Amino acid sequence: MFIDTPQFPRTTEMSSPKSPVADPLRSVFLGVDVGTGSARAGLFDEEGKLLGSSSSPIQIWKNGACVEQSSTDIWLAICAAVKAACSQAKVAPTEVKGLGFAATCSLVAVDADSSPVSVSWSGDSRRNVIVWMDHRAVEQAEKINSCNSPVLQYCGGALSPEMQPPKLLWVKENLQESWAMVFRWMDLSDWLSYRATGDDTRSLCTTVCKWTYLGHAHMQHINDQNSRDMEACGWDDEFWEEIGLGDLIEGHHAKIGRSVAFPGHPLGSGLTPTAAKELGLVPGIPVGTSLIDAHAGGVGVIESVPPSEAEEHDKDAISNRMVLVCGTSTCHMGVSRSKLFIPGVWGPFWSAMVPEYWLTEGGQSATGALLDHIIESHAASPLLANRAASQKISVFDLLNKLLETMMIEQKKSFVAALAEDLHVLPDHHGNRSPIADPKSKGVIYGLTLDTSEKQLALLYLAAVQGIAYGTRHIVEHCNAHGHKINTLLACGGLSKNPIYIQEHADIIGCPIILPRESESVLLGAAILGAVASRKYWSLSEAMKSLNASGQVIHPSKDPKVKKYHDAKYKIFRGLYTQQLEFRSMMAQALA
Repeated sequence: MFIDTPQFPRTTEMSSPKSPVADPLRSVFLGVDVGTGSARAGLFDEEGKLLGSSSSPIQIWKNGACVEQSSTDIWLAICAAVKAACSQAKVAPTEVKGLGFAATCSLVAVDADSSPVSVSWSGDSRRNVIVWMDHRAVEQAEKINSCNSPVLQYCGGALSPEMQPPKLLWVKENLQESWAMVFRWMDLSDWLSYRATGDDTRSLCTTVCKWTYLGHAHMQHINDQNSRDMEACGWDDEFWEEIGLGDLIEGHHAKIGRSVAFPGHPLGSGLTPTAAKELGLVPGIPVGTSLIDAHAGGVGVIESVPPSEAEEHDKDAISNRMVLVCGTSTCHMGVSRSKLFIPGVWGPFWSAMVPEYWLTEGGQSATGALLDHIIESHAASPLLANRAASQKISVFDLLNKLLETMMIEQKKSFVAALAEDLHVLPDHHGNRSPIADPKSKGVIYGLTLDTSEKQLALLYLAAVQGIAYGTRHIVEHCNAHGHKINTLLACGGLSKNPIYIQEHADIIGCPIILPRESESVLLGAAILGAVASRKYWSLSEAMKSLNASGQVIHPSKDPKVKKYHDAKYKIFRGLYTQQLEFRSMMAQALA
């Protein structure tokens, strides 16, 4: 049975307006995205335009390296968000023709009754989700990587502690009672589609990117069988045996996924009556196999390019693009026809985002989270927050305005030059790529005793630049190993920050395209529902029909800007080199 009893109060207020009148000719597609701090729902029409959206917060527990959530709480938040979005958009339940889910790559544990099983030292059964950013399994990741299994070449040569095998091994080694109770281990987005349909089919996106499932082996099996069956044949049983998790092979991999399907594949008989009632929708609505949230952002934006004659004649122009999904963390998604093995960068993942393309996935573990941390921990933060509230603008808008004023006062020719004495290595939560060092630490060089708002603005600017230098490092590294990336597409909360985007364009030297619809992750999730409903016969067709471009931000043409950033980038790279030297010195001192 599913647990439906609320365990946390929902802070989203629900009103009871008159039910909207359904238009029998209108098709609306619903996307649901579960991020780190909230569940969101968005409704899109047949042209990919957002009709309305809503969000509801979700509970999170943090204790050192451990970060946990509750699947029950998450589902309740989704229900609140879906009902509020339908009310706001004036969409009747019968108008919703398809539904798709996207979520963080968090790990969910449930028992044979689909009730939550604790993954927490506390033993609290509500805490049955290990959040993506949880770093408790660093030692387990090192142990797995020392095995040098062939599957590791498909994730940049080494597993990250953010992936699922290290977390699974941690639970087995530390919470044996919970390990014995778990009937299904699921990626969060797969659990959501299972909760909605009762169909335990997993997504090629989640299993390939976070579980070491070999998608190309899956496709070879389908071709050999001359059928479209979804037998999960891409698991490497020797890998699971070697790392001490051979019991997950039992029952044809029942606990981790017997069947795997392409994103957008229609699941079961659609939305179950129970789930439909909870969501305020109609039973039987087609539900598509899910995506990880960043990958949904890629699906929602990667075809959002202005039409051009060159693009029309270049079928592989998509391979020259990289999508930046900018939120709490940032994911860097590029695709190619051929599989490219890039040290320190996740992948190549076959068909994990764009069908029949290999996905390369770079990333930075803390971007939005880093900016929040730097701002909120500064002495001037309370004063800044009050001033922003009084002006009814965000803290970021206020900081951007302050930087523009300072540029004029200090007679600088461009904003970036204000941070000439501040240098930031943004590895406060380790380095995901391309260095792939979870033990890397953040560095801020150039601090003074100044606690003013202006000093906070400079620190914020330097952190933005540090994040952009990290993205430049990823792009250059990917291009050095076979990619030909020359265009960036950005989505997510940070993409709405003009200084953040302009600094990225100037530092990387590429134009950055913003999509027409800012809610690209929600659109990507809704596209899964559109494909499941058979409105479109493929994910690629749906992306080309529903993606649309918006503003294009070009790099500065001022040669002084390039010279400045080239110098700071060299310093940026040196900060990590120095860190390694200092780490070695201290290790020798303690030996």
